[in-house]
Parts: sequence; structure tokens; C-alpha cells
Amino acid sequence: MVAMTPDGSVRALVGGRNYADSQFNRAVAAKRQPGSAFKPFVYLAALEHGLTPDTVREDKPINIKGWQPENYGHEYFGPVTLTKALAMSLNTVSVRLTLEVTPMAVIRTAYRLGIASKLEPNASIALGTSEVSMLELVGAYAPFANGGYALVPHVVEKITATNGKVLYARGAQQLGRIIDARYVTMMNGMMAETLTIGTAHKATLPGWPAAGKTGTSQDFRDAWFIGYTAHLVTGVWLGNDDGTPSKHVTGGSLPVEIWSRFMRGAHQGVPVASLPGASSGGGLFSGLFGSSSAPTPPAPVPAAAARTSATTGTGGLDGWLLNNLFGRR
Repeated sequence: MVAMTPDGSVRALVGGRNYADSQFNRAVAAKRQPGSAFKPFVYLAALEHGLTPDTVREDKPINIKGWQPENYGHEYFGPVTLTKALAMSLNTVSVRLTLEVTPMAVIRTAYRLGIASKLEPNASIALGTSEVSMLELVGAYAPFANGGYALVPHVVEKITATNGKVLYARGAQQLGRIIDARYVTMMNGMMAETLTIGTAHKATLPGWPAAGKTGTSQDFRDAWFIGYTAHLVTGVWLGNDDGTPSKHVTGGSLPVEIWSRFMRGAHQGVPVASLPGASSGGGLFSGLFGSSSAPTPPAPVPAAAARTSATTGTGGLDGWLLNNLFGRR
């Protein structure tokens, strides 16, 4: 499990079930298939190519040179909006969108948001077949929680000597906007539906607007839930080190339950805040396409620069700590 603030400050990190049994830090070092937890990058790429949450695509069987991805439960719903397709994690729609915008467009979107692992440019990227770490996946969701800005996950903010001298202080980083505000609003609205009508409907965080996405890899080898509020972005993964299938654990079951219990405790006494894009005057989709009173966003970070930041952002003191204290290898 990894929990971080929307600006990338890691607040909790659990690398395994029992440190005495294994010192390997799965939250930082393990690379696993994210499954459908990768789909937000597909849908963001689709929105940036001109689609909207109300765009309709067909949920029906598909055959790509012999590869026939199916929905969980082998049920198909015909014409569906993108919002419903993401909330219900319909695989065929995600694959169709990936082919529509191209796999490379999806990969560039994922890199821009903070994914640093190698991603394979094929149709199956729509279903999260390329492996990533928990730390980078949670970090890549954080821009949805902070309004669309780049960040570097970090574990140290300040080190002070016993005499009070500050030995290290993390400076403020302004990496710029990497998602247009209107697309942040759209994505937050779509992923909020995952917690109400979709695969994460069992998530419970009373009073707090929240959003997220579940993920389950093939044969139940990996079960994920990455969910967030304006206060905290938290990811949970369950699986076996040797890659053997679990006992039919899906992202919408135990990971959602663990996330809910942790987040309820983490939000006690914290003032409720809306997700970026929400408005007290008109709901989550008010001002979807901007207004004259909206602040002007800073210049966007080029995709290549964003990827470099994500890849090298664990250098320096944070990198040393991750390598030597938290078991990255």
C-alpha cells in the first residue's frame, strides 16, 4: 500500500505482510500488471482527442488478429457512454478507445502523468498488461487529485540536527500543469462513478467526495484499487510474489475494503474538500469547459520533460532512502 498527498508527499508505505518474513518492498520495487487500474490513462487520452464523458462507444465482442478480449463476467452492454464504460470497467470499450487514439498516445499520456516503467505499444496496453510499481501508479493518479499538476513522489521534507540546524529542506517544486483543467474535471467525474455504480461501489468514505479505479489482472494474479480524495491518494495491491493466481480476489473486493478502512481513519478530523473541478455552485461538471473567472493555468510541461522528472525524481536524498532504507532494487 502507498498513500501520498496530492503533491506527492508519501504519508504511508507498506511493502509487505510481514517484514520479519521478507524485507522486499513490494510497494516500491515490485513490478506487476495493473490490469484495469491502467484504464484512466486510456480514457484521458480519449478525452484529449476530442471525446467526452457522454461519448457513446459499442461494448460488444472484438477480435484483433485472433486476440479476443472479454469483459469480466462475459456480459456485454451494447452502446454505452464512456462514463459507464469506465465505471463498469468494460474491457472491449477500453480496447476500442486505445485503437482509436493509438497505443502510443495512451503510453505518452501515462508517461506524462508519471509512469516510468517500460510500456509496450500494443492493443493490450488498454487492459494494463505492462508492469508498473505501486509507487509510480499512485503517483500517476495524484494529478487527478491536485488539479492536473506534475509532481515527484518523495519521502523526506526536512532533516534537522539535534542543535536545530536544518541539514536538508525540500524546496518547493513547480513542475507545471500536465492535464488541462477541463479534462481533470471530466476524469474526476467519471472515476467518481466507479465508487457509486461501478466496480468500486463497496468503497465507503462517508461525507468525502472520492474517485478511483479498480484493477484485476489475468487469472486473478493481481488485485488493485487506487482511490483518492482532495486530501490523500491511496493505492492497495494484493497478490502472490510468485505470480500464482489468488483465490478469485478482484480489485473491487479486498483492496477496496482495505482502502476504505485506511481512508476512514486517515480522514478523521480533516475538513471535507471537494475534488478538483467540483463547485459549490453547480456540482462536479459545472464550468466543465472553463469560464472567464477561471485562473489561467501555467504553461504545460512537455511530455518528454514530464517523463524525465518522473524517472529521475527519486534521485538525491529521496533516491538514497528508497534504495537503502525501503528496499528498492
